[in-house]
Amino acid sequence: MANYKSWPFKEARGLQKRFRAQPDGPVTFQTGFGPSGLPHIGTFAEVARTTWVRHAFEHLSGWPARLVAFSDDMDGLRKVPLNMPQPDMLARELGKPLCHIPDPFGCCQSYSAHMNNKLREFLDAYGFDYALQSSQQAYTRGDFDEGLSILLQKVEAVKAIILPTMSEEKRAAWSPFFPVCQNCGRIYTTRVTGYHPETNTLDYMCDKPMRDVAGCGHRGATSVLGGRVKVGWKVDWALRWYSYDVAYEMYGKDLIESARLSGRITRLMGRQPPNGFFYELFLDEEGHKISKSVGKGLTVDSWVEYAPLESLLYYLFQNPKKAKRLFWGIVPKSVDDYLDGLRKYPSLAAEKQPDAAVWHIFSGGDAPKYDTSINFSLINNLVSGLGSDDPGLVTEFLERYDPSAREYRDTVQDLVGKSLNYYRDFILPNKTYRPPTKAERAWFGRLREQLLACSGDDEKEMQTFPFNVAREFDAPPAAVFKAFYEVLLGQERGPRFGTFARLVGKEKVLALLDNLLKP
Repeated sequence: MANYKSWPFKEARGLQKRFRAQPDGPVTFQTGFGPSGLPHIGTFAEVARTTWVRHAFEHLSGWPARLVAFSDDMDGLRKVPLNMPQPDMLARELGKPLCHIPDPFGCCQSYSAHMNNKLREFLDAYGFDYALQSSQQAYTRGDFDEGLSILLQKVEAVKAIILPTMSEEKRAAWSPFFPVCQNCGRIYTTRVTGYHPETNTLDYMCDKPMRDVAGCGHRGATSVLGGRVKVGWKVDWALRWYSYDVAYEMYGKDLIESARLSGRITRLMGRQPPNGFFYELFLDEEGHKISKSVGKGLTVDSWVEYAPLESLLYYLFQNPKKAKRLFWGIVPKSVDDYLDGLRKYPSLAAEKQPDAAVWHIFSGGDAPKYDTSINFSLINNLVSGLGSDDPGLVTEFLERYDPSAREYRDTVQDLVGKSLNYYRDFILPNKTYRPPTKAERAWFGRLREQLLACSGDDEKEMQTFPFNVAREFDAPPAAVFKAFYEVLLGQERGPRFGTFARLVGKEKVLALLDNLLKP
């Protein structure tokens, strides 16, 4: 067995040990989606990371595998999301399964059908290989009937696992089953009053308050089969694992305890729980957990508007057990890291390539070549310094800076387009030029003289000019650079002076200085 060291292969080796021989069918990997809201970057990350482990497993074992994206659309709506239309209508539907609530957007069969369609669009747009499984379809089709019958027979043993983890006041009314009220259609206002495993039925009352919603008071009996009940979260996870013989599933750090309890229930039902892998959560710029209901942090759509998708995948690949911040500040470096990975990839020995993030991003296939010094930070600095939104002009400057960029024009032009998108949306509207002070005019005059006297365009030599000015005028170098950015470029920070002068050309910098120093 190849001794690959990247984390997906470590996971794959652990999963392979689970089997004594090749299974009869494809090995099942699963990810979960809660369709109470739109799919977000956490959903994307979980599918991407699980896909990498799946491919690593197939590469090591030679066995087929499949990825199931499970949508829990039988879950009930607990609160009205802040970003949804028709909040009054949704408020009247609280407590009902998402698959039984009208679509607030008015285009699909139900609330969850709308979200499931969005999930398909979301995953299909990025080329993931998966099968979407609806919870409603699974329940009504009978996928879970065997497991539901087992859970009903072992209900006291299930309680013995879950109740010790709950507060005293919640234990008395807790049941693993949520009957769908035959009168009002809610599941979170019902409570079980009797279990009948011999007939696969239970008794219930719809009288449990949920937030501002009261039960309808209906008393009834119902089968646990065919979608007439749903089981609660930890039990539902175990039910999926049992029914589909799931071999591998990832989950966020906040679900470690839920996974442990679900694993105990799966064993109680008679099957081995899947191999698990927990990942750290996403944080916003201030280091707070990102909430999809609040909407802070970068989305996948915004990332791919301003940077290549592969750079996001490269970022997500790095150490999943380390919390990751999602805000624009990390994007340029992530793109540069990805481009650097592309540069180095062809020089890796064949047996070392599967340990590289690039191998996983391109599923072991052909990765694009990229062997030029042009990186994203350089492009962003050039775009900001030129003050032009003409992609042809920016590309021309880049190819003049490093002629090898011509060999990778498609990639470079894509990077230029992403950079220009960001410049137009965020940099240009916030550019603020200030007039120079008397001292700064003297600095710029001396800087112009040094640049004019320079016979070539050596980047390192030109980088010394602001430092020479700082020494001559007994000023902090940081103050000279800050003045250059704020007065000439209209921004708080910017590129290295030498790099900028080489990129745009001495003539352009001299023209900027001449315009500034006009009486």
